[in-house]
Amino acid sequence: MSSKAAINKEIFAPHDERMLGAVQVKRRTKKKIPFLATGGQGEYLTYICLSVTNKKPSQASITKVKQFEGSTSFIRRSQWMLEQLRQVNGIDSNRDSPEFDLLFENAFDQWVASTASEKSTFFQILHHTCQRYLTDKKPEFINCQSKIMGGNSILHSAADSVTSAVQKASQALNERGERLGRAEEKTEDMKNSAQQFAETAHKLAMKHKC
Repeated sequence: MSSKAAINKEIFAPHDERMLGAVQVKRRTKKKIPFLATGGQGEYLTYICLSVTNKKPSQASITKVKQFEGSTSFIRRSQWMLEQLRQVNGIDSNRDSPEFDLLFENAFDQWVASTASEKSTFFQILHHTCQRYLTDKKPEFINCQSKIMGGNSILHSAADSVTSAVQKASQALNERGERLGRAEEKTEDMKNSAQQFAETAHKLAMKHKC
């Protein structure tokens, strides 16, 4: 099981939520955190996760999840409602870059994703989620590449895949229906031939009997 699948199962599923996307990150500028504040647990991995509740009306949120070194479990740290997100800064709109900033009502973090492609995928999902679940007070996306803002290529690819699968299934059913139709026609022809043979045999038998 991948780390993101494990996070969804361990952190979100028990609260009747589902994770829409996640990105593994590191801080661009390290915060000075007292030793006691971290519990002395050493190094850790950080994930920024986007989730939505299954219960209607759906509510989306962004959660910071950590996994400490040597542990297989994940810990939910900070969480913000999507409405609290004010700005998403992609840093550079002219090239693929792993750096990004998130500005909330009461927090500001500067991150570096594990890869630029992972950041791009997360941004596309985040942008789409904001458009879908926020009616007003949508966050500002700045310094982002056009493929993130206008294309939603990841989501379109998924939709295209689903459409293609449905079309293939429909075609298979049609072909199956055609084969069944031909089989039924052959069965009917065989039935008619047998009936005609029986009638002819009966007439011949009656003729010889007379």
